[in-house]
Amino acid sequence: MSYRIGQGVDAHAFTAGDQVVLCGIRLPHERGVLATSDGDVALHALCDALLGAAALGDLGTFFPSDDPAWRGADSADLLRRVTARVAEAGLRLANADLTVICQTPRLGPHREEMRGNVARLLDVPVDAVSLKFTTTDGLGFTGRGEGLAAMAVVLLTHGN
Repeated sequence: MSYRIGQGVDAHAFTAGDQVVLCGIRLPHERGVLATSDGDVALHALCDALLGAAALGDLGTFFPSDDPAWRGADSADLLRRVTARVAEAGLRLANADLTVICQTPRLGPHREEMRGNVARLLDVPVDAVSLKFTTTDGLGFTGRGEGLAAMAVVLLTHGN
């Protein structure tokens, strides 16, 4: 069996608003996220990791930010489209490892709901999805509360 590894990174600035979307879950927050779509950095990083592992390009290749068709897009829908492309390439997900980087909002209480939702969106068992959170202890744009970021790594296998 052969394997393919991909990694993805995404970051967005905070803006006016009252919620953020992470892993497809809407979370109350004193700010929103500045983005073309719903700004789900976790799912965007995951999409890029999947596309990278399959050597299909990146999120902007399929969903350009300057295309009005993607304004306000649901990142869960983008992930479904990406996973369909990966499957068409004859690949399937073995596991995914995501890290969300932010000072706020506090994500710990939402971990299992978020992890379960990612597994559901990917159509894999929940133990195939790892979800971690970290702060930067006040350093950088995330530490200053200016935005949030995420990283993802995936392992794909060929065949069923």
